[in-house]
Amino acid sequence: MNSNALAQARALTVPSREASLQREMSVSQFWNNNRKLLEDAWAEWEIENKDNLLIPDETLLDPRLRQVIDDAWENPEKENAVADLWEEIIPGVYTTQFFDLERLAEFRNYLEAVANSQIPRRAPYGIQLNRYGVMLDPRSEGHLAAPNFQAFYNDIMNRYMRPVARLLLGTYGYDNQTFGFSIQYNPDKDKDLQPHTDASAATLNININLPDEKFTGSQVDFHDKTTKKTVQTVFEPGKAIIHRGSVPHATHPITSGQRSNLVVWLYGDRMQVPRGGASSYGSFVNSVATDDTLENITARQRWSVPDGPKDTFAPF
Repeated sequence: MNSNALAQARALTVPSREASLQREMSVSQFWNNNRKLLEDAWAEWEIENKDNLLIPDETLLDPRLRQVIDDAWENPEKENAVADLWEEIIPGVYTTQFFDLERLAEFRNYLEAVANSQIPRRAPYGIQLNRYGVMLDPRSEGHLAAPNFQAFYNDIMNRYMRPVARLLLGTYGYDNQTFGFSIQYNPDKDKDLQPHTDASAATLNININLPDEKFTGSQVDFHDKTTKKTVQTVFEPGKAIIHRGSVPHATHPITSGQRSNLVVWLYGDRMQVPRGGASSYGSFVNSVATDDTLENITARQRWSVPDGPKDTFAPF
């Protein structure tokens, strides 16, 4: 590892926001040419701050969620207890407490340290909320490559999100690949998100506001294609919503305060996503309704990690 990587990374001249939004070729060249340097810089940053920097891990997550997830990995036949923790908003959309509120401040302090690291990071250009976030997945240019964070991120995707998405949303076979970014809503900056669907098989949207960080507005609408009704929900601190990417949703303007979220996606190789509409838990516990070739998926198969490599396709 380059022992001077941190200083070299901090000295880099990052492409302008305008160049990034215009997808100028020099922008990708910058991130790709400096990928190894930035990875080394994040590793050096962790070592330099090891005495006062959180090592993020599963203990940050809600204890009840951790327990049922651990039980299901040990015995997949206990997966119904996992489903029981998720409240259905509409078919294909569920919510639960994800972070432990007593530990969330520690995680936010960690992210503040990331923001103050002076290591170049790429914002999630490609979505409307693109000014204040950071890319999380290794397939993304300029991602948060701190080794301890990446271990935590991979645990969230492999141990939590993927089996839950398979259980509730029937994504088996369309969830080998991962993607993630953070976003921030502010009344005077990025304040809303127009109706859209995601290029994912499943989306997990996790609020990381602290209990005393109040905001108004920023309600999320989910549209039920079957009933044609729209259901409105509000993010609460540490709570997560998981849904099929195909479910239309939109965010109302935030009118005061700030809302911060981590957003992670699963999808298949070469950006494949399931066909068909959203389903509800129970209609595919033993089969995947969207693909006749994927019948009789077992609990053991749901609670497994794909053994194939990550591809090079990233949504943005």
